[in-house]
Amino acid sequence: MENNAPGDMISAKPFRLVKFFSFTSLAVIIVTSLVLSLLISNYTKNVLLQRSEAYNLVLAENVSHQIFQQFVLPLALQNRQIAVEDPRQFKQLDKVVRSATHGMNVHSVTIFSKKENQISYSTISDLVGEKGLGQVEYERALNGENVSVLRLNGSLLNFLPGMGDITCQLRTFIPLRKEKPFSPTRDVMGVIEIVQDLTDDLEALIRLQAWIIFTSLTIMGGLFLALRFIVARADRIIEARTEERRKLEVKLNHSQRLASLGKMVASVAHEIKNPLGIIRSTAEILGKRVGKVAPENSHLAEIIVQETTRLDGIVREFLDFARPQQPRLKPLLINDVLARVTDFMAPEFGKRNIEIKRNFDPALPHIQGDFDQLYQACMNILVNAMQAMPNGGTIFITTGLAIDRKKVFLSIADTGTGMSEEMLAQIFLPFVTSKSRGTGLGLAIVKNIVDNHHGVISVVSRQGEGAEFIMEFQL
Repeated sequence: MENNAPGDMISAKPFRLVKFFSFTSLAVIIVTSLVLSLLISNYTKNVLLQRSEAYNLVLAENVSHQIFQQFVLPLALQNRQIAVEDPRQFKQLDKVVRSATHGMNVHSVTIFSKKENQISYSTISDLVGEKGLGQVEYERALNGENVSVLRLNGSLLNFLPGMGDITCQLRTFIPLRKEKPFSPTRDVMGVIEIVQDLTDDLEALIRLQAWIIFTSLTIMGGLFLALRFIVARADRIIEARTEERRKLEVKLNHSQRLASLGKMVASVAHEIKNPLGIIRSTAEILGKRVGKVAPENSHLAEIIVQETTRLDGIVREFLDFARPQQPRLKPLLINDVLARVTDFMAPEFGKRNIEIKRNFDPALPHIQGDFDQLYQACMNILVNAMQAMPNGGTIFITTGLAIDRKKVFLSIADTGTGMSEEMLAQIFLPFVTSKSRGTGLGLAIVKNIVDNHHGVISVVSRQGEGAEFIMEFQL
């Protein structure tokens, strides 16, 4: 199995989704809003044009019919020539046209003569008599074709200052014909142009388009914010799970190394323990005999006994770390454990000029724990505190309930030399120690004991300002 270094794993960042999805969705929202508004406005514009064109054609047919019935026909029955330039005929024609278009929202009505492309009549008096204004549409209408042309100038930009006014006109050209039975072939007498002003309709349409864009952007903007929130939350969850996976991988690799190391340590310690016992017993016997034969050398045997005792303690630490025992949980008071430890170590504290200040909560409830293992954990911390104060000092021991009232805590603080940040980061790792003769297993054993009790241990320390170990256990 390939192991990754913790630094490599920490530097591997999870895929960041927020920025990608946020800007992608924003672009989609803008494009969708514009396309949607264009589709709706174009559809509305086409419907408006078709209906207006149909309306104009019907209106033009009606005007043509009224002109023939009320103007051309009476003149024909009187055997009079049509001469629109005659003020009386012009007035009569104007009356007929205006009557036919009254209330019809018509901008202008213009009649072109069949010859010379001249305007014979127009509701815009300035145009009467003008020549050559009829263009392609005029020619097509002379050939009997109905023609409509839409001339518009307007967009969303026209709502901006200085962009000009919105204009829209629908111009419809139809041939002015003689009606049956006076003309079986319905000959063309001229061309009628009806101009309908659709500026208000176009302006309303552009306003509708603006509202569609605004509404779409508002709705989709809300969806965009919701999407951004969801994706951001999902990204945080992914990152948290990735970080958790990294920690699990580190813990797994660490556990695998410790498991291999533990097997080796247990095997070596077991092989050393029995010979150490034999060496110690032999040294004690030799010490008694040497004391009788050569008293000046008896201290040599005592040195052997002392060193074998020290080595035996180291071997026991190795075995305690390599083969941790499962705690036998029973109700106990953490105050009792601490009282037993401090009483046992009181003579040693006195020799080293160390003062113990206890602040125990007398109303502390019981917890489930193994008395012997918690005793060992507290003793290891107190021994470390004692060794951190070679010139004496004070140890503060405090117990009480945590803020949430669901945990019992105990605190052991000293006024010793403290620890650096580097040492603090790896204080519970095995074989890490600042002592020349230590194994570095004491606090690792404490961590195992606290973990097996489903507790939490933490340490606060600064170089030269002492250290404080805090353990918390569930009620």
